[in-house]
Amino acid sequence: MSAAIVLFTRDLRVHDNPALDAACASAEHVVPLFVLDDELLRRFGAPNRVAFLLEALRDLDGSLRARGGGLIVRRGDVVAETVRCARETDARVVFLAEDVSSYSSRREQGLTQAGLDVRVSPGVAVVPPGRIVPSGGGDHFSVFTAYWNRWRAEARRLVLKPPTLLRLPRALEPGSARELEELPEARTSSTLPPGGEAEGRRRLSFWLESGLGRYSESRDDLAADATSRLSPYLHFGCVSPLEVVESAAARAGSEEFVRQLCWRDFNHQLVAARPEIVRQDLRPRGDRWRDAEMDLIAWKEGRTGYPLVDAGMRQLLEEGFMHNRARLVTASFLTKHLYLDWRLGADHFASLLVDGDLANNTVNWQWVAGTGADTRPNRMFNPTRQALRYDPSGVYVRRYVSELADIDGGAVHEPWRLGMLRPAAYPEPIVDHEEAVLRFRTARGVSRL
Repeated sequence: MSAAIVLFTRDLRVHDNPALDAACASAEHVVPLFVLDDELLRRFGAPNRVAFLLEALRDLDGSLRARGGGLIVRRGDVVAETVRCARETDARVVFLAEDVSSYSSRREQGLTQAGLDVRVSPGVAVVPPGRIVPSGGGDHFSVFTAYWNRWRAEARRLVLKPPTLLRLPRALEPGSARELEELPEARTSSTLPPGGEAEGRRRLSFWLESGLGRYSESRDDLAADATSRLSPYLHFGCVSPLEVVESAAARAGSEEFVRQLCWRDFNHQLVAARPEIVRQDLRPRGDRWRDAEMDLIAWKEGRTGYPLVDAGMRQLLEEGFMHNRARLVTASFLTKHLYLDWRLGADHFASLLVDGDLANNTVNWQWVAGTGADTRPNRMFNPTRQALRYDPSGVYVRRYVSELADIDGGAVHEPWRLGMLRPAAYPEPIVDHEEAVLRFRTARGVSRL
């Protein structure tokens, strides 16, 4: 085979990239292609993620150029642009990484129907969706513990080295600069992580050396911010999830962190089998969600009167990121204290999160809302108890809620108890906790949570 296309999607790296490796092994000339699909940008192109994506593409282009190649960037319909590139280079084979969304399925079908030989490689997940299935029947797991037990025993492929040399077809020159510069790099949040494989690998190395060993005991410590911060790099494939797992698993005390990577795979296999759940309840509870626009706005702006909830929502606005414990609390508050539809929350998160992964975002929201894979669907996080447990000194809240910055210690979590010392600029709670519990129990028809 003289020429083959590697269609980069969510695998923006040269290390451990099965699609790139397979193309290099089978063709004399390799065409590294990325298509800025206008449909995808319109539907899912949140400004924070687009900004991160552009940096990742520039970094990928540099890595490919260092190996003799370069990234070919086109803009338009992904199938049409890939077909056009194939005609220009006499390529008949397209290599690309697996994915689980309906969009990715349509992309593969379109390329095949256009007459191209489409070869799908693993890479987005550690264990490809559908590889392991329940022994009792069915094509996917809906209970995480059973999936985890099978997943961790599964044999995994070897981590691949990056290519040493790439050759573009003679008639083709890398043309990424113009296309990338023409796309506006607007962002919603003021503080975003730099995109790209180089930064992702730097952070992975630092995490393995300095953070992993204390992850299990500090991952819920809001003030410490002791998580890996690798999620956007995993979402865009700037680091390989398999390499992350293999690198972590070789070190003592890594099981809790590896379990989080398994949870990511669990979400992907669930959406692969049940694509409708990105908008529909996995396990309907008969919810008749409230219509309360002002409550939704207060939640989005971080003005609910519950300091931990507000800190989390303001971190999201400022950084395009939120600590996982805060994600649980803010999502529970929306769906169970305010009794608002989880899809409203998922859409808001997706509009701001740099790591806004379709499978992870929607499956996690359903888990919290009690319509998903949680075995305790009616659990309800008390935001004040959560704050006192995971931010006992109030450092996290004071970091993001400026109105409360002068309140010392754990008192910051209950400003309504401060009397005359309560900052006037900070809002009163928009809902009473006990009343919210009663309303939710009544709506779900349960006697206790």
